[in-house]
Amino acid sequence: MNTPVMALSGLARRLVADGTIDEETAHEAQKTSRSQKTSFVLELIKGHDVSPSIIANAASDEFGTPIFDLDCINTSILPGGLVDLKLLSKHQTLPLFKRGNRLFLALADPTNLHALDEVKFNTGLNTDAVLVEANKLEAALEAFLNQQEESIGDTLGGLDDEALDGLDVEAVDEAGGKEHDSSEVDEAPIVKFINKVLLDAIKIGASDIHFEPYEKSYRVRFRTDGILEEMAKPPTALATRLAARLKVMSQMDISERRIPQDGRIKLKITKNRAIDFRVNTLPTLFGEKIVLRILDPSSAKLGIDALGYEDDQKKLFMEALEQPQGMILVTGPTGSGKTVSLYTGLNILNTSERNISTAEDPVEINLEGINQVNVNNKVGLTFAEALRSFLRQDPDIVMVGEIRDLETAEIGIKAAQTGHLVLSTLHTNSAPETLTRLLNMGVPAFNVATTVSLIIAQRLARRLCPACKKPATDIPDEILSQEGFDNIGIPREEFQLFHPVGCPKCSKGYKGRVGVYEVVRITDTISRIIMEGGNAIQIADAAREAGFNNLRISALRKAAQGLTSLEEANRVTKD
Repeated sequence: MNTPVMALSGLARRLVADGTIDEETAHEAQKTSRSQKTSFVLELIKGHDVSPSIIANAASDEFGTPIFDLDCINTSILPGGLVDLKLLSKHQTLPLFKRGNRLFLALADPTNLHALDEVKFNTGLNTDAVLVEANKLEAALEAFLNQQEESIGDTLGGLDDEALDGLDVEAVDEAGGKEHDSSEVDEAPIVKFINKVLLDAIKIGASDIHFEPYEKSYRVRFRTDGILEEMAKPPTALATRLAARLKVMSQMDISERRIPQDGRIKLKITKNRAIDFRVNTLPTLFGEKIVLRILDPSSAKLGIDALGYEDDQKKLFMEALEQPQGMILVTGPTGSGKTVSLYTGLNILNTSERNISTAEDPVEINLEGINQVNVNNKVGLTFAEALRSFLRQDPDIVMVGEIRDLETAEIGIKAAQTGHLVLSTLHTNSAPETLTRLLNMGVPAFNVATTVSLIIAQRLARRLCPACKKPATDIPDEILSQEGFDNIGIPREEFQLFHPVGCPKCSKGYKGRVGVYEVVRITDTISRIIMEGGNAIQIADAAREAGFNNLRISALRKAAQGLTSLEEANRVTKD
C-alpha cells in the first residue's frame, strides 16, 4: 500500500511549475519544514541551495504581494521593544512598522502562519506579513538585534545618581518567588554604592563580585574573563553596613553572622530587562565575605557555534545529542563553562516532543520548556532522590547537575541503560580521568563501558582583543616545538601567534573568553581498556590514537588560530 503524499502548498506548486525545483525536492522540503516547524522558504535556501531572490519573486507572483526591499530601510528606526528578541531570531522575522493595533512583520515566507501567530500571542497585536528576500532579512535582523543589545548597554551607561537610588531591587527566595521590594531599606549612600557596583559589574561583563573585609582594609573585586581584579576600596567602617544591605536585598537573616547563608537578588534594569544574582555569605575573621554570581540568561542561549568547538568536536557532540539513550559527561574545574555547555545541549534538545527534567544545585538560569528542580539536601531532596522521581515521570532527557556519589552515578547509569539520554558533570581534570573516577566510585566497569557515550573536558581561555593584539615574532622555533606546536595538525608556516597589548576596548589585551575542549567518544578500544581495568594513561593513549585532541592540543590550536595567546594557553592547560 502506497503512503499518501501530502499536497503541495501554493508556493511549492509555483516553484515546481516554474522549474525552479522538482516535485521530489518540494515534497521533501515541505515535509521537513512541517515536522521541524521551520519555514519552507528557509528549508529550500539552506537545505537545497535555492536562490532567495528567485523564491521571493515566485512568492510575489503566487500571492500577488509586492517585494519589500530591506536595503532601503534603516534598521535603527524600526520599532524596538515590541517583540521578544528570541522570538524574532527563532522565526527569522523583523518588525517593520506598527499601525494602530496591527504589526507588520518582514517574512521571507508569507505562509509561515506559525511565526505570525506566535508574535501575535507575544505582543497582543494583530500581525501582517510583508514579503522580503531571505538573505536581506537575515542581514537586517542581525543588525536590528545588535542595535537592541547596544541600547541596553546605553541604558546602563546613562544611569545617573537618581536612577541609582531608584533601581527596582527584588529579593527572590530559592523557589523563585518575589518576597518584597527592599529598595527603601538601609542608608542612601550605601544603597547608591551597592547599586553602582552591581551596574558596573554588569556593564563590563563580570561573572562574579567579591565583597571582602580584612583587618585594616575592605575591597571589592570583579571576576572578568576568569581573572579577579580590584575595583573599589570602600572604608573599613562600612563593612558591616554593606553586608547588611546585601543580605536585606537577598532575603537573608541580617542578625545571623555566624553561619553561611544563600540568597538571590533580581535587579530590574529597565521595564523589560532584569538580571539575577546568586548570593552567598561566608563568616571570616574580620566580617562576612559576600560573593555574588551574576546569572546571565543570554550565556545559556549562545548556540554551539559560539562556544569554540572545533568542527570535529562539534560533530561528536551533536551526534551524541541525537542518540536516544546513553550518558554525556562534561568535566572540568569550577568556572570552566560546564553549565553553559550543558544548557547549550539542552536548548538544542528542547522541543515540544521531549520531556526534559534537570536537577541542579542551584538552578542558575531558567530555561523555558524544561522542568528544573533545585536540590535541597536539608529536606532530603538530593541529586539521587530527584533522579529517582524523574524516572517516574516519563522523561526523555535527564540532566543531573553533578555526579557526586555512587548512588547518583548508579541511578544515572540505570536511566541511560533504560532508554533515556542523561547529561551530567564531574569534577575531574580530563576525559580519561572521568572514566577512572566513575570506576573508583564503585560503578561496575561493564556499566561504564556500555553506557557512557561521550565525555567533554573543558577550560575557558581569555580571548585576544582583535583591536590591539600584535604578532608574536619573538618566539624561537625550538620553543614552539617544546610547547607542542608540531603536534597540532597545522603547518608552522600557516599560522601566526599573537601577544596581548591592551587598549580602551579590552582588559589587558583580552576581551571575552573562548572554550578549549577535549571531546572523547567512547570507542570499542576504549571500552575494552575499561573492561580490562586499564588506567587513565592507557585511555588517554587510545583517545589520542583515535584522533581525539586533548586539552593541551586544543589550546595550542586556539593560539595558532589567533584566538588566544600562548601565555593564556599555558595558563589554562599546562601542568
